[in-house]
Amino acid sequence: MKVSFRRKVLIGRHEMVSIPDTHKDLIERPIVAALATLMPDNQPQVTPVWFGYEDGFILVNTARGRQKDRNMSERPKVTLLVIDPDNPYRYLEIRGTVIEINEEEGLEHINTLTRRYTSRDQYFTNEEDKAKQQRAVFKIKPDSINAG
Repeated sequence: MKVSFRRKVLIGRHEMVSIPDTHKDLIERPIVAALATLMPDNQPQVTPVWFGYEDGFILVNTARGRQKDRNMSERPKVTLLVIDPDNPYRYLEIRGTVIEINEEEGLEHINTLTRRYTSRDQYFTNEEDKAKQQRAVFKIKPDSINAG
């Protein structure tokens, strides 16, 4: 299934699964997660990512044209693994589907993530770098959640 979004698009109705209360801290803390996407040959590609959680959805950000952008745009099934840095056997595995790709809020969102994960206010340190990238927010609807 190929998903091509140029702007903000939301597909269909979505029943939500929720994060167990025992593991909510893993999505509230600034933990770098592992995002698994599928390559064109269905080989998994795993990338460390910053992420956010809003209204039951996982939000990740990337520059358009990168491999994970192409993977999620063309094959929207993903898995996000969040491992507790204090106990590597405590984790959340969130299997989901990309339901929206939003370029309009990409820059604002990467700045929000930058504030969450670093002491900086903005992701880009200069206008030249900012002009080279079109950022996009990928909204992921959790289909199943495994907590360990």
